[in-house]
Amino acid sequence: MPSPDPASADLPMAIEVVYAPPAPAQACLIELQLAPGSTIAQAIAASGVLARYPDLDLARNKVGIFGKLSTLDTVLMPRDRVEIYRPLSVDPKLARQRRVEKVRAGGSAEGRKWVAKERR
Repeated sequence: MPSPDPASADLPMAIEVVYAPPAPAQACLIELQLAPGSTIAQAIAASGVLARYPDLDLARNKVGIFGKLSTLDTVLMPRDRVEIYRPLSVDPKLARQRRVEKVRAGGSAEGRKWVAKERR
């Protein structure tokens, strides 16, 4: 494994900050150059996403790097993508249950296979 070049330790690193606001707004992807050792909180502050979306609350919204939950004090690596997650609007289990009930009510063969034979 090659050792890191000491001269490259002072170069800025490329970071992306991503936030997808509630519909109908489009997702926001901001590319940044930050100093090595920068944290997620510093990247979000430098991106300006908090000024663009004033309703965004980092105390309530979770953050992560490439889909893995992280804390605001996590140190970033070059080419990391910081993601700001919104709270779920519907419980996934409840949404699935509603979809299954809709299919069953529609009378499809797929929905009927889960209904007891005496009720078909």
